[in-house]
Amino acid sequence: MRLSEDRISHLAHLVSDGVWKDDLVDFNDDDKVLLEIKRAVTEYLKVEDEADTAARDKIRSLSRDVPEGSREWDILYRKYFEEEISKKGFLSGEHKAKK
Repeated sequence: MRLSEDRISHLAHLVSDGVWKDDLVDFNDDDKVLLEIKRAVTEYLKVEDEADTAARDKIRSLSRDVPEGSREWDILYRKYFEEEISKKGFLSGEHKAKK
């Protein structure tokens, strides 16, 4: 999923404001904090795009045809996507909730 620079900036401001309002962290340099949040969001989106591509490629490479949108496709996609995300050191919300 691609987000524009404006949307990433908006998300960074929301995260920064939320963390500050909840008194979780005091910032010394707001600009550095925003840049780091933007970097983290951008990196995660890159990993997510790579995982999406890898999951779709794995499904296409199966010996049998699995139609996109079918229940089997959805299950395989989720499984392969989660595997790719985990390889990159990220966990999805679903896996975090189980731990």
